[in-house]
Amino acid sequence: MLLSLRGIQKSFGGVQALRDGNLDVAEGEVHLLMGENGAGKSTLMKIVAGMYTRDGGEMLWRGQPVSFTKPSEASAIGVAMVHQESLLAPHLSVAENIFLGRESTSAVGWVDRRAIVAKATKVIADHGFRLDPQMRVSKLSPAGKQLVEICRALAQGSSLLIFDEPTSSLSNAETAEVFRIVRQLCERKLGVIYITHRLEELRSIGDRVTVLRDGATVHTGPLKELTRDQLIQHMVGRSVNAIYQREASPAGEVLLRVQDLSHGFLKNISFEIRAGEIVGLAGLMGAGRTELCRVLFGLDPAESGTIEIGGQSVTPRNPRQAVGSGVALIPEDRQINGLALKLPIAFNITMPDLGRVSSYGVVNHPAENTLAEDYRQRLRIKCQSARQLAGRLSGGNQQKIVIAKWVARGARVFLFDEPTRGIDVAAKQEVFEEMDRLAKSGAAVLMVSSELPELVQVADRILVMAQGRLTGELPGKTSQEEIMRLATPASAVLTETL
Repeated sequence: MLLSLRGIQKSFGGVQALRDGNLDVAEGEVHLLMGENGAGKSTLMKIVAGMYTRDGGEMLWRGQPVSFTKPSEASAIGVAMVHQESLLAPHLSVAENIFLGRESTSAVGWVDRRAIVAKATKVIADHGFRLDPQMRVSKLSPAGKQLVEICRALAQGSSLLIFDEPTSSLSNAETAEVFRIVRQLCERKLGVIYITHRLEELRSIGDRVTVLRDGATVHTGPLKELTRDQLIQHMVGRSVNAIYQREASPAGEVLLRVQDLSHGFLKNISFEIRAGEIVGLAGLMGAGRTELCRVLFGLDPAESGTIEIGGQSVTPRNPRQAVGSGVALIPEDRQINGLALKLPIAFNITMPDLGRVSSYGVVNHPAENTLAEDYRQRLRIKCQSARQLAGRLSGGNQQKIVIAKWVARGARVFLFDEPTRGIDVAAKQEVFEEMDRLAKSGAAVLMVSSELPELVQVADRILVMAQGRLTGELPGKTSQEEIMRLATPASAVLTETL
C-alpha cells in the first residue's frame, strides 16, 4: 500500500473540516475521491500534500508513519498535487516551470537554461506528451498547462499524484488526453488520487472510490460495485429520488430579443427568450457560446444587429449599460470574473447596487449586512457569517454568491455560463432550483452548458451553436444525439435566423 490515512482530523477556527478521514491508495491504482463541496476532500488532500498539518489521526507512507509540515517535505518522499487552478508562472517557458526552484546552474551560479531545456525535453519525451519545452506557458491551452503541472510532478520523482478537478475546464478531446496520461502513469506503478464532480467520467478512469460527507469517510470500495444512484446517495446523504426535477411554467412576454447579432466570428444570431423560460445554449468548445454572452453583457459590443430587453432596444456598449437594463452574467470562471475573493460575502452581494446600502458615498454596514444575510439565507449559502471572505467558501457556495448579487440587483435577464462547472451534485441541484425560482418569478434565463444531460433536464428549449452561428432549436426533452447532430461543424451552414 502506497498511502494510508486513518481517522484524519482538521479544524479551522473552531469549524471542523475533517473529523474522520480514511483512505488507502495502492501503486498502479486510480482512486476516486468524491463528495459534495465542503465535504473535506481538498482539506484531506492538502494534508497529504503538506499544505496543512493534521490535528489528529495517522498517515502512513509505504507502511511507515509520516507527518508533513510543508509541501517540500511531501514532495521529497514522492507526493505531488496537480491543482484545479494552475499554479504555473505564465511568463516563463514550459521547461522553466517544470524545474522552477530546482534549476541547473553553472559553476558561477548562473541558471543553465540549455540544461533545463534538455532535461525538460527528456521528461516530455519519456511520457509521450506533446509539449514544446521552450513555449511560454501563457500561450498554452488549459490542457497544455495541466501537462506542465504533471511534468513538474514527474520530474520531481513523484510516485503519488493528486489530481484536483483536472478536466473541469477541458474539452472532450482534452479530457480524453488527460485520461490517457493517467492510465499511462498507472501502468508505470504510480498511484493516483483523482477528485472530480463529473459523474460521467468515473467509469472511464477510476478503480476504487472513497466518498466523504460532512468531514468523514462514509464509503470506500470498488467503483464497479456502485450504481450512479448509489454513489449520489452516499455523497448527499439522501435518496436519489430527491434529486432535482423541473416542471416548466407558462411563458410570458418576450424579455430578451436578439436579431441578426454579429461580432467577430458570431454571425447573424437571432433568438428570443420569454419571461418564465429557461433556454439552454449548447455547442462544442469554441462554438461561440461564451462569446455570445459577452456581447449580450456589453463586454464585447456588437458590430451589427439589435438587442431588446422588455421591448426596449438597448444593445449595450459596456457592462454598466447591460446591468442598467436588467441583464446579469454569471460567468464561466466565477473566481476571476465573478467575485472579489478577498472581500466579504456581504460586499460581493451588494457590490452591483451599493447605492441601495449607502448614503452620500458612505456604505451603511448594518444595512449591507442585513441585505446580504437575507440573500445568504435565501440561497442557502453555507458560511459562518456574511462578513466571511468569499474566497474561503467552496465552489458551490461561491457560485451562489454570484447569483445572489444579481438577484439582489433586481436583474430580469440572467445569463448563466457553465453554472455547474466545478460544483458537486447537491450544489448543482440548488443552482437549478434557484434558476427555476428566477424563471417562475418572471425572469428570463439563458443557460450555457457543456453538460448535455443537464440541459435536457433543466431547459424548456435548447438552442444549438456551431462555428459562431445558431444551427437549430430543439425542445427541452430532446436527445443528446439530436443536440450533437446540430453542434457538429457541418451543421453551421444552416439557418441564420430561427
